[in-house]
Parts: sequence; C-alpha cells; structure tokens
Amino acid sequence: MPKKVNLIATSAMGLESVVAKEVKELGYEDVTVENGRVRYQTDVSGIPRSNLWLRTADRVRLVVGEFQATTFDELFEQTKALPWENFIPEDGSVPVIGKSVKSTLHSVPDCQSIVKKAIVERMKKMYGLASSRIQETGPMYRVEIALHKDIALLTIDTSGSGLHKRGYRTGQGEAPLKETLAAALVQLTNWKPDFPFVDPFCGSGTIPIEAALIGQNIAPGFNREFVSEEWDMIPYNLWEDAFNEAEEAANYDQPLDITGFDIDGRLIDIAKENAMEAGLGELITWKQMQVKDFRPQSANGYIVGNPPYGERMGDKEQVEQMYKDFGGIMKDCPSWSVYIITSHPNFEKLYGKEATKKRKLFNGFIKTDYYQYFGEHK
Repeated sequence: MPKKVNLIATSAMGLESVVAKEVKELGYEDVTVENGRVRYQTDVSGIPRSNLWLRTADRVRLVVGEFQATTFDELFEQTKALPWENFIPEDGSVPVIGKSVKSTLHSVPDCQSIVKKAIVERMKKMYGLASSRIQETGPMYRVEIALHKDIALLTIDTSGSGLHKRGYRTGQGEAPLKETLAAALVQLTNWKPDFPFVDPFCGSGTIPIEAALIGQNIAPGFNREFVSEEWDMIPYNLWEDAFNEAEEAANYDQPLDITGFDIDGRLIDIAKENAMEAGLGELITWKQMQVKDFRPQSANGYIVGNPPYGERMGDKEQVEQMYKDFGGIMKDCPSWSVYIITSHPNFEKLYGKEATKKRKLFNGFIKTDYYQYFGEHK
C-alpha cells in the first residue's frame, strides 16, 4: 500500500475554488487549483474521507502518473513503467476511458487500447502471469488517460457513480440542478443554519435539501457506496473510520428554518419524497405557491434559487414578469440576501437592482451568472 497518494477532485468550471476550500477544510494542504480540477496529496485515508465529504466535486481520482507523450510508443512505454501493481490486484477489472485535447495523439480509442495493453503487460510481469490476458474478475479500477497539450495524465476513479449522486433522488423535474452545483450555490453565500433559508423555485427540492445537509453538517456521501470500498489498497477499517467520523460530526439537533416552494404541486410531492429519502423528514417546509404570493415573515433571511431562464419558446414573457414581481417583493425586505442563478441576460434590469456581486457558472452546458444581493442585516 502506498504511504502517500496524489488525488484530484474534479470540478465543474467555475467551482474550482469552492472545491479547493472544501479540500483544505478536510485538513489537506499542498492544494493546487487547475482548470476543472483540484490536486492534493494525502495518505490513503484521504480517499474515503474525500469521497464522503466533498459536496461540490464531481469525483475523486487517484493519480498514477503524468508524462509527455507525442507518439504511441512513448505512451505505451511510459504507461508500462508506472507502478500499477501498487494500486491494482492481479484480478482487478481495468476498463480504460480517455480524452484528448490539443494533443498530437488525438485518437482516443487508440490511446485507450494502448494504455490498456501497457497496464496488462506490466501486471503480467509483476504478478508472474503466463496467460496473454489478466483475469479481471475482481473489483473495478476504471483508468482514465487524459491528454492535454501532449501531457498524458493517468488516473484511477475512486468514486464510482459521480459524487452528485447522493442517493436521495427518487424523482426529478425536467431540468434538475446537479446536487454538487446546488451545494456550491449554498456555499457561495454566507448563510448560517440559524437564519431562515428559502428557495422560491425549488423544483424537486435539490437546493433546500443540500442546504439542510450543510446546516446539520451531514456528509453528502453518507447515504451511498463508492467503488473503492472494495479495493485491497484501502484497509476496510479506514472506511469504517471515515463513516464513524461523519456520524459523529453530524449535528442532527441543529434547528433549521428552510422552506422550498414551487408553482408545480407535482414537483413539491417529489421534493418531499427526496427529503424523506435524504433522512431529513420534516426538517424542510414545502409549499405549492407562486413567487408573487411570497412575503418574508422574518428578518435576515437568505434566498437561493434557480428560477426558469425563459429559454423555451412561449416562456419568456412569463419568466420576465416573474423576475419583476420577485424584485418588487424583495425591495421591501432589505435585510434579506438574495442569490439567483440564471442565463437570462437582463435579469438585473427586470429584478430592478444591480447585483452586489456576480459570478460566472455553468449549469450543465448552460452559461449562467450567479447574481448575489447582500442583505443589510439588522
């Protein structure tokens, strides 16, 4: 078992600094932020802990090696020179995926098969296997070859399903927000669990559910499994320790004032089911309601929402009217902080106020702005 491992937490564009902050909060130093990923070094216990705790990362990858490769020979020989036997047992199942950006070796299928062949050659040699192939009957070690400007990065996925799959989604609306992005939207505010929190466009409930998990410090991966739980290189007691740490860190007694409402009653029913599945039962208040009927009842609250963007034919006027209504209501609530993600270019004009701060984010492939209005707390 290697003493130290190099990990990469992959990230949606624009969220790298949020992921890096989470990695540092787990106690890991030597953190490097790059486009779409955060690198750091830990001991092996960092694999269970990172998978359990990172709310905004897409997945956690284990770095096996990195080198320059402009020919298939270089790719083969340098892949073969890496210590695969430190990570993968002789019966490990080794599928290879790949991508290539701005690199001489641009045929991804060719790169994948060369990497696979090199790993098999290395394992046959190190394990003294006589046959031409390896068994691949054991746990999964999904290797990725990522080429960028002729630099080959070889990693093994430790997560399995993407980390946004928390295990609580029983149903969803038409354009569900990824759980990782929802968690980031909450973390980019300075909301604390003792303040009211409202999502007026809650859909199937993702933002309020992520806020409740954050509010009670519940590890987002607590309700699911990870592919690396089966790996020999991670003693199972390290997984047990990580789950125990998460159980002890959760503050189930923290009272929360979180409300999600939506105009669509069907989605509210789904949101309730999702919250139950997340173990949050009655912690969140759900209501079927239009935005124009919303009236904040207390001071110093936070609104975080992902409203319709008005991109579909026929929706534009309704959506623009909704933004105007919403801005009119919030004008009378200066102590409330409002955070809205939308791709609509005229949001500020329709809302009636310039944002305190804006941040560019991607919701899937849609380029959006995150409009942040800081409340004047009483």
